[in-house]
Amino acid sequence: MKQLNKIQSIIFLLGGSLMVIGAGCFVFMWHQRVVCWIFALGAVMFAVMQAMQIYEGNSLTIKRLKRIMSLADILFIVSAFLMIDTAYQLLLPLFQDGNGMGYINYVDFIYNKWVITLLIAALLELYTTHRIGSELKKEERK
Repeated sequence: MKQLNKIQSIIFLLGGSLMVIGAGCFVFMWHQRVVCWIFALGAVMFAVMQAMQIYEGNSLTIKRLKRIMSLADILFIVSAFLMIDTAYQLLLPLFQDGNGMGYINYVDFIYNKWVITLLIAALLELYTTHRIGSELKKEERK
């Protein structure tokens, strides 16, 4: 795996920290219209730096795990978008209809669904990080 340099590592850690701070503050309703942007900035920083960690070997397992990790990065960014939508309700007009069910449909399908995508992304990230580490150790032993 290509290692990040010192500045990239700092950006990577800062992005992860901003995601945690943003999600934590958003959950506890602390200035949601501000912290959603903090989470989004962290998600982009984290995803970009993680995408820069390129695997240069031949292991199909590690390549597959890196693709799964890329999916997790996309889900982090989708979570950021959904969190911003929860704070500003940007997608609500798309659900307005003549029968008065627009807001209910919006709440059913979009509102606060960032939690689900964030949970899936975090689980995928945890799994792939652990597996890639163990696969790289196996590769070193050979």
